[in-house]
Amino acid sequence: MHYEIPPTLTPWYVDLTVSADSSEIPPVIQRNEYCPTLERYYGIISNLLPLRKFDIILTEKIEGEHAKTKSLFALNFSTSDIITAALSSAIGVWYLMKKHWIANNIFAFAFAVNGVELLHLNSVLTGCTLLSGLFIYDVFWVFGTNVMVTVAKSFEAPIKLIFPSDLLENGLSASNFAMLGLGDIVIPGIFIALLLRFDNSLNRGRKTYFNATFFAYIAGLFLTIFVMHVFKHAQPALLYLVPACLGTPILIAAIKGDLKALFKYEDHPSEEQKEEGKTD
Repeated sequence: MHYEIPPTLTPWYVDLTVSADSSEIPPVIQRNEYCPTLERYYGIISNLLPLRKFDIILTEKIEGEHAKTKSLFALNFSTSDIITAALSSAIGVWYLMKKHWIANNIFAFAFAVNGVELLHLNSVLTGCTLLSGLFIYDVFWVFGTNVMVTVAKSFEAPIKLIFPSDLLENGLSASNFAMLGLGDIVIPGIFIALLLRFDNSLNRGRKTYFNATFFAYIAGLFLTIFVMHVFKHAQPALLYLVPACLGTPILIAAIKGDLKALFKYEDHPSEEQKEEGKTD
């Protein structure tokens, strides 16, 4: 069985993917004082392509006793927006025509980054509950049935990152792929992002929980790939990622005496908790 995007949804889907990709390109070509790496390259890019801003305004002149001008349409954009639209559209057409794995990964990466930016967890306890539930879900649907593996392999859409295992033999024309679903990136990603905010709330000047859990996540990914290579069978990535992402901050909190603060932390406290904080 082979799943493809229905023709009626193709224009909408391409527009969605191009929009997701467009949101990730501007920070590379615009000034970004919060990212030293991007700021370093900003001078080079600005010399090659000066940033210019444009306005397109459409108005209607209403004549009569009280003549006035009515604004119908206004569009503000810059050279960075033009470059973004051109690059994103080109990648979108490339993916639509060829379904190449590189184009797929560009869109999948854009979706994953957007997901981490847009989705937020409010508390560590909520994150632990979510990851624990998805841990059971992932293990059951991969080991208990073949539904998830079948759909992931046959559904042609950038809902996963794909890595060619025969890249050295066939180059960019590789056809044998390993896959990583976007859920295995976004869900742990929003939990790790929450730990970064927890680090900031401690006001210690270090990102201990974020850095440790981030590297634990990477180690979990490598362990997933290793086990998959050894046993030649699809693996539920969350089987390895969830213990890494939950065990690491809990262990560090137990060692540093932050266990209570970790589970009590909430990104946006409720009104009742705010009142309790004022009372204390």
